[in-house]
Amino acid sequence: MTINRLGKKGKAGILLMLAGLSVGCTRIRDHRGYMVDKAMVQSVSPGVDNRQSVEKTLGRPTLAGEFDPNVWYYISTDTKQLVFSLPKAYKQNVLAVHFDPRGNVSRVETMGLEHVSHIHPIRDQTVTLSTHRGFFAELFNNVAAVGGMAGMTPVGAGPGGTAP
Repeated sequence: MTINRLGKKGKAGILLMLAGLSVGCTRIRDHRGYMVDKAMVQSVSPGVDNRQSVEKTLGRPTLAGEFDPNVWYYISTDTKQLVFSLPKAYKQNVLAVHFDPRGNVSRVETMGLEHVSHIHPIRDQTVTLSTHRGFFAELFNNVAAVGGMAGMTPVGAGPGGTAP
């Protein structure tokens, strides 16, 4: 069958199908997190600014340091993905504002995607310290545990209890 033999509806159907398939190849770009304004970031100066002035200039931080609350982080990530895939970061900006114990800015640093740690799991199983049992051992162990509950005394039953 050639394209010339198809009618107008057939040609339109093929074009519609090709257009639908091309949608799956579309890249989706997204920005997540802090919107960086370079002029505002450059206006934060060590020894001049404090927590209040940084908050007025840059806004509230994305997060404060877990181990050192005297560090504020402003984090932004740009991602891209194909329609049916997971997003991948192609650009990241982390602005870390360090404060001294009195609340004055002591240091401002920026970090990028090169500081991101990539974790590669060994396999898709979680290693535990328990003994390894097969499927049937786990199944019968759970059946025995549920069956053992049938003979248990309900809460409130017994001497002085209210259960029938």
